[in-house]
Amino acid sequence: MRILVAPDSFKGSNSSLQVAEAIERGIYRVFSDAEVEKVPVGDGGEGTVEALVAANEGDLISTEVSGPLGQKVQASYGMIDTTTAVIEMAAASGLTLVPENNRDVKRASTYGTGELILHAIEEGVEEIILSIGGSATNDGGMGMAKALGYRFLDHQGNELADGGAALVDLERIDGSKLDPRVKKTKIRVACDVNNPLTGTRGASSVYGPQKGASPKEVDLLDTALTRLAEVVKADLGKDADTVPGAGAAGGLGYGLMVFCDAKLETGIDLVLDAVDFENRLEETDLVITGEGRIDGQTAYGKVPVGVAKRAKKSGIPVLAIVGDIGDGVEEVYERGIDAVMSTVNRAMSLEEAMRRSTELLEDAAERAMRIVQVGINLC
Repeated sequence: MRILVAPDSFKGSNSSLQVAEAIERGIYRVFSDAEVEKVPVGDGGEGTVEALVAANEGDLISTEVSGPLGQKVQASYGMIDTTTAVIEMAAASGLTLVPENNRDVKRASTYGTGELILHAIEEGVEEIILSIGGSATNDGGMGMAKALGYRFLDHQGNELADGGAALVDLERIDGSKLDPRVKKTKIRVACDVNNPLTGTRGASSVYGPQKGASPKEVDLLDTALTRLAEVVKADLGKDADTVPGAGAAGGLGYGLMVFCDAKLETGIDLVLDAVDFENRLEETDLVITGEGRIDGQTAYGKVPVGVAKRAKKSGIPVLAIVGDIGDGVEEVYERGIDAVMSTVNRAMSLEEAMRRSTELLEDAAERAMRIVQVGINLC
């Protein structure tokens, strides 16, 4: 029997690779001669780099870059072959890099993300896969673009300070110093939100408060991003502020499109492409996927349904092993998942379930395999 194990991480307890390893051990308790292939994946959020590096036997590269408020931080990105890099913007510009009592979304910059992009380009990559979740920023990608060579000028020709608030004074964008290698590099962005750049559903209004912005600051930042879009249209001839996903990561989705000609893609599909998922399905008898909590929202771009969708094209049954089963789970059965097995085997607190996550995953995989064995015997 050949089993492909392709789970998401169980956030707060196990990475996607650790989940896959635990499930593998549970499988072997029942089917000691099974052929198990582990393909840790993600939906483009936290853990994407680790998952893709593990699945492709790649390497991690570490370098010093600027953090959200200009402080120096060590950030890593993945190299999954000699031509493809995988970057999480949160490694350089993430909210977790700024202590809660020191957060200032008005000044926070994506400059470090641009430094990571440039570092990867200097390593000779031809393609970059960029995950843009978990940002501390709301600068429309200005900081990132600065690192790549763009200049953002006020009416006196002075360069703007870092941070989204400074964009209210934007008069002109100078792209003459852009590193020419940027436009020769294919940049694919994992983006699973559909917010536009500005307005009531835009970056500032929806995500600004989560980063500490007051109502007054939200209005300021939205005005600033509106000004950015106006100048981009005038100076660069690009109109992307209403594109779904433009508002992702404080407008970094927009910035990547207009400054780097990047393409926004659904996270799970981008990741599955990067691990060559279809070819791994060849001669597979069963696919096992999973995530920390499965519910009605799983049907919309999450790992288990993304995996199931592709497995079903090949007629392969799909089992999801999950930490918790929530409301609306019935919807995933209509999206290709054939059965769901919870790791929780008795009443317990969330704290206990997370603490014992590895053990519970192994036990759940064993229980699932015993059910599979019953099915085999019935046939």
